[in-house]
Amino acid sequence: MFDSNHGKSPIYQKSIPILRDTVYGSRRTSREIRREAAMDTHPTEPNQADPNHAVPAGADRTEPRRRFDVALCGAGPVGMTAAALLAARGLDVVVLERRLRTSDEPKAISIDDEALRIYQQAGLADTLLELIVPGTGTRYYGADGRPLFDARATVPFRLGFPFKNPFAQPDLERALAGALAANPRVDLRFGTEVRALTQDADTVTVSTTSGDVEASYLLGCDGGRSTVRELLGGTMTGRSHPDVWLVVDALGDHHVERFGMHHGDPERPHVIIPGLGGRCRYEFRLFEGEGEPTDTPPFDLIHRLVSRYREITPDQVERAVNYRFHGLVADDWQVGRCFLLGDAAHMMPPFAGQGLNSGIRDAGNLAWKLAEVFHGRLDPSVLATYQTERRPHAAAVVRSSEQLGRVVMTTSPALARRRDARARSALATPAGREFLEEMRYRPAHHYRTGLVTGDGPDIGVPLGQPRVFDVRTHRTVLLDEVVGDGWALLAVDITDEDAVASADGLAATFGTDVVLVTVNGTMPRTDRRVLVDVDGGLAREFGSYRGRFVLLRPDHFVAAAWGPDQHDAVADALPRWSARTPAPTA
Repeated sequence: MFDSNHGKSPIYQKSIPILRDTVYGSRRTSREIRREAAMDTHPTEPNQADPNHAVPAGADRTEPRRRFDVALCGAGPVGMTAAALLAARGLDVVVLERRLRTSDEPKAISIDDEALRIYQQAGLADTLLELIVPGTGTRYYGADGRPLFDARATVPFRLGFPFKNPFAQPDLERALAGALAANPRVDLRFGTEVRALTQDADTVTVSTTSGDVEASYLLGCDGGRSTVRELLGGTMTGRSHPDVWLVVDALGDHHVERFGMHHGDPERPHVIIPGLGGRCRYEFRLFEGEGEPTDTPPFDLIHRLVSRYREITPDQVERAVNYRFHGLVADDWQVGRCFLLGDAAHMMPPFAGQGLNSGIRDAGNLAWKLAEVFHGRLDPSVLATYQTERRPHAAAVVRSSEQLGRVVMTTSPALARRRDARARSALATPAGREFLEEMRYRPAHHYRTGLVTGDGPDIGVPLGQPRVFDVRTHRTVLLDEVVGDGWALLAVDITDEDAVASADGLAATFGTDVVLVTVNGTMPRTDRRVLVDVDGGLAREFGSYRGRFVLLRPDHFVAAAWGPDQHDAVADALPRWSARTPAPTA
């Protein structure tokens, strides 16, 4: 379960062959991907910065430090998110970015509740809430222009934040860069290009245009044209799609909807996503002769397509680009002490709005594991579970996004008619309505292997963040504010004190105390911390765990759940993850 490349030979001694085609496409080297990407302009790929723009604080250092806990290549949203999470957990990090500043291009457009919860761990959620439209989901329209259904969260606010939120990426990058520049644990270096890297059993040495940097680990967060992935000899599996889309980010827009609008018009599939302060994104499928990814979109084309919704002038076009999208997943997310995150690890179509959010999930999964290893609480071999847990889910999201695009954005009138008829038929049934309106077609975020023990639908899944009443402080707060961002051991409706006390030793192994959770309408008299339900949310999240202990990981996924009669067996198994004893192998 914990196979790892940790401590193996330097990467240049490892040959990573280009493998044969697969059913999803082909495996290609990073050099091939970079060459192809140079012909396309993808909305999530980095562009060169304006050399006249001021370099942020912290980039000009006369005697730069050379040794860090973690080095990160790429100061886009994923790289800066990972840096913030690592710094919040006590690690010293350096972020290396070839551009001279943060990007001014509004590429990513939507951030979801799961990502905002991850930012909560870095202490940045309140900052980001100032940048978003608190969104509700997506409205899908049929070929006739009539609404089909609204897709929304199954349980609104289940994770403690709005569900699907439009934002402007330049605002996000500036906020993250400002937070990192003010953090004494972060060295943010713009204008620094990574040229080469080597690694041994203890150190990754990164050669840059401003000198060498040493770190215990390196995270490649440098986008679809990843230099780190290329230096590692990495390949990606999947395909690039031939369709060309025009993306227009407009200013001064009249749209005020808090949801995205996907128009399944086969004559011109398009998407509208209103943003904050009069920003609005329009995306239109282009047809033969209307443009290629290498073309600069002419204003007359922009005006012709956007004018069905509004008048637009050239000065109201913040950005316009033609692009093709890709459905690619890296084959190896870890090579020795080096990891790939975000677009360096996966690229996907935009139709599910999950590109950036998937990258933030990568950072949320890996950062706490690195910190636990550094602080001596977990064995280094558990780092292999980053790929074990994240790659299957990312690959599923890529496939789901491709399928969604084929169905929703079809240019076949016959297929569009069948799609609309089947959707309206499904919406006439409770099960069909639930499937579509609650987005049950999205891949479940469920870890069946990795840093989990046991099997079942309620193990390896993220626990929600309901409001709880903390009996100790007599305050109503969100769950994460009580359990924190470390391990948590919860006893759910276990009333026998001897049974609860039997878990104290295990709780100590993970640096925590047993917390009582009651969803049965009682408030036990005890010196232990007790959480009680206030609005049904605690009962909803913990209902299936009644009478069991629940071990929550620092990323708020359920690592294990067991009854008091199973405690001895579980207590013997769980500490094997610890650095104090040998870690299990696959």
